[in-house]
Amino acid sequence: MNVYPIPTTRYDYAMKTRILLVEDDERLAKLTAEYLRKNDFEVLIEQRGNTAEARILAERPDLVILDVMLPGKDGFEVCRGVRSQYGGVILMLTARDEDFDQILGLELGADDYIAKPVQPRLLLARIKALLRRSPVTSGSAASENPAPSEPAELAFGRFRISQGTRSTHLGDDAIDLTTAEFDLLWLLARHAGSILSRDDLLQELRGIGFDGLDRSIDARISRLRRKLGDDPENPTRIKTVRGKGYLFSKHDWQ
Repeated sequence: MNVYPIPTTRYDYAMKTRILLVEDDERLAKLTAEYLRKNDFEVLIEQRGNTAEARILAERPDLVILDVMLPGKDGFEVCRGVRSQYGGVILMLTARDEDFDQILGLELGADDYIAKPVQPRLLLARIKALLRRSPVTSGSAASENPAPSEPAELAFGRFRISQGTRSTHLGDDAIDLTTAEFDLLWLLARHAGSILSRDDLLQELRGIGFDGLDRSIDARISRLRRKLGDDPENPTRIKTVRGKGYLFSKHDWQ
């Protein structure tokens, strides 16, 4: 089996980052692939959900663009099936204004979503942003060249999170997080004790403002609370401050 090696150096577009586009619309897939290839990506196309899962795990692309509506197996099933074994980026294509699709995709471990019809420039910008944050494509750059004003590791009681190794622990237990979940948790922890609004979080993580409808932050907060053992009915570790945003507690980590 020919498995694509995971890069271990700083992300470089010249390395021909590999993207697997899982899209059953042949014309859309061809146009999207051509656009991304012109921007120095290697693009593979898969049209069926029931074969996409095995292909993702065998070929290990750096990023998967995964449509929801697929023949054989839908995108949600594919995401659920590969997430625990695939460490790359998953960007889901969802129906416009379908909050349920977007939230479910994030709950299943997708790193981000983009609504169809896809605007090529927006897709390209989102892909580049996701790859810059991904440990699979950025390798050890964060640990080699940490930002001078930012600590490489934070600790609160039994909780530890490391930007250098992109790892999170609660006591002796490692917490398995997606790229997007880690980025959100690191941002919250870096501002522990301060309230961050949805607009603050979206601007920092995705470069867009809060439009009053986007539920991606809420979905990820809910998922993080479960993984951190926070009470969903009365959370104390990641608190909701009504009308203002979210606050990562410096305490309650015993």
